[in-house]
Amino acid sequence: MQAVILAAGEGTRMRPLTESVPKPMLPVADRPLVAHTADAAVDAGADELVLVVGYEGERVRDHFGDEYRGVPVAYATQEEQLGTAHAAAAAYEHLHDDFVVLNGDDLYDTDAIDALFEACPAVGGYEVENPRPYGVFSIDDGHVTGIVEKPAEPPSNRINVGAYHFPAEAADWLTEVELSERGEYEITDVVERVINAYDVTAVPVERWMGVGRPWELLEANEWKLGELDRRIDGDVHEQADLRGNVVVEDGATVDAGVVIEGPALIRSGADVGPNAYIRGATLLAENAHVGNGVELKNTVVMRDSNVPHLSYVGDSLLGERVNLGAGTQVANLRHDGDDVVITVKGERVSTGRRKFGVVVGPGAKTAINTSINAGVVLSAGATSTPGESVLRDR
Repeated sequence: MQAVILAAGEGTRMRPLTESVPKPMLPVADRPLVAHTADAAVDAGADELVLVVGYEGERVRDHFGDEYRGVPVAYATQEEQLGTAHAAAAAYEHLHDDFVVLNGDDLYDTDAIDALFEACPAVGGYEVENPRPYGVFSIDDGHVTGIVEKPAEPPSNRINVGAYHFPAEAADWLTEVELSERGEYEITDVVERVINAYDVTAVPVERWMGVGRPWELLEANEWKLGELDRRIDGDVHEQADLRGNVVVEDGATVDAGVVIEGPALIRSGADVGPNAYIRGATLLAENAHVGNGVELKNTVVMRDSNVPHLSYVGDSLLGERVNLGAGTQVANLRHDGDDVVITVKGERVSTGRRKFGVVVGPGAKTAINTSINAGVVLSAGATSTPGESVLRDR
């Protein structure tokens, strides 16, 4: 069984975090986002992984290599991002039998992927209250009878989540898709063709998350950090207080006076304290540094970043190689109680969250005593001046 995992996208809606990292390689708990999908496929019985790469594809290749967890890995390159069918068709030369296609920037419950591998042809469907913004399946007695994109009157509440088990001949169909009105080659055209030719099983997906925007990356970490079991392999001072499901990896250091309330993950090479307070679903990636008197709450700190001393950061995402000056304070709650709004591809978009802090791009630096308003996005390499209040994107 071959599993084709689509991991070629840049992730423009996730900028500035994807300035130098492809979206599928952004960290979600103890591995990149796409690795959760790869692990689900391997656990379900995949004999080979075919990773479709594009933007910053070397990051994907370096992580997975030629073999992942004992399963051979092949790569296909999508030179231009021209749609999901175009991406899957890049793997055409590797396909020899029926095959599974999964989105590399989505999270799926593992039982659903197991069931998807067992049935062919099959598609994964996830129940939502409002299916109108999605592709929606028509389902009759557990079988798919149709799919319609963004319908005004949805035929069901079961949406398409980019999880498919195709018969072998669908590999040819991927190469025959015509350009859509949106200017893309869409895999739903192949899904329709399979529905017309076969009895297609509707596999229930009990939990799913599409990770396309910054707050969704925060939510993905909340999900996966919440599944970790307590494990202390690193160097933890006897006067540190670790509560609940906290993971301190080998090579990480936790100093005296530190309080960590799980779920939290301190990765190898990271160091914390003294006297820091970490709570909520917080990830400190490899070689991150959190210093004296810092409080982090529900935050992702990516590799090689520093929050050295006397700062507060809540509900935020710090990209790689970020450095926050002493006394940097991040707001994460609007006084009017409304949901925090941030800029995504030039448009102001609600996060749907009452609490959301900031998104800080790779290599950004704040000066001492900087205050940053809720919902601010700092671009890669952005800076502030001492004592400055940053109220708008920079």
